[in-house]
Amino acid sequence: MTVTRDLDCAPDAVLEVLADGWTYATWVVGASRLRGVDRSWPAPGSRIAHSVGCWPAVLDDVTTVRRWDPSAGIELQARAWPAGEARVRIDVAARAGGGARVRISEDAVRGPGTLVPRPLRAALLAPRNTETLRRLAMLAERRPTPGGDRS
Repeated sequence: MTVTRDLDCAPDAVLEVLADGWTYATWVVGASRLRGVDRSWPAPGSRIAHSVGCWPAVLDDVTTVRRWDPSAGIELQARAWPAGEARVRIDVAARAGGGARVRISEDAVRGPGTLVPRPLRAALLAPRNTETLRRLAMLAERRPTPGGDRS
């Protein structure tokens, strides 16, 4: 399941948000709070301890960095048991004419979520990831850049 969004900011602004683990619950739909971020975030193997859901049905779990490319994006293993685990990849690239193109790809890789037929998983993930990219855009497009230029 892949969703793409064009942003009115430099790719570096998006990558800065991704590199700041403490912003995770702000832009990731479903993450209700952060309990901790490894000091080494976003190095591969580093983790964010987060909670998923609304009180009183809040589940504590973690997301782990599988790959980090400071010029192109991040790949995560997001846990939300008992639903399972998902692989999430966020790619960031410069857009012709300025700005950034951000693509998020996500799918279940472990647990009960993998039993849901792929077309249904895609239908459920599309609105969630569309909103995730909207939130990520709001953070990245408002980040100050050297000289005050946002593109």
